[in-house]
Amino acid sequence: MAALVIIKDLAEIASYYFASGIILKSLKKFITVVLYKEKKKDYSLLGSYRLITLKNTLVKVLEKYVANIISKAVKEYRLLFWN
Repeated sequence: MAALVIIKDLAEIASYYFASGIILKSLKKFITVVLYKEKKKDYSLLGSYRLITLKNTLVKVLEKYVANIISKAVKEYRLLFWN
């Protein structure tokens, strides 16, 4: 719900950073959590763990917004040809 409220302001800010070529360091940071897989015999093996990457929430909203713009442009200008 918050994304709907801030999307226009976020889009303006993102446009500025894209146009100037600046990418904020905080947007490039991710948190990776290591989880044990249940019922594994040997936890010294890498396959006994699962990595979960958590993205910044604003990055998710921004990616969705940009993806929607690209999708609309592809449809409007018929940039992809389907057989």
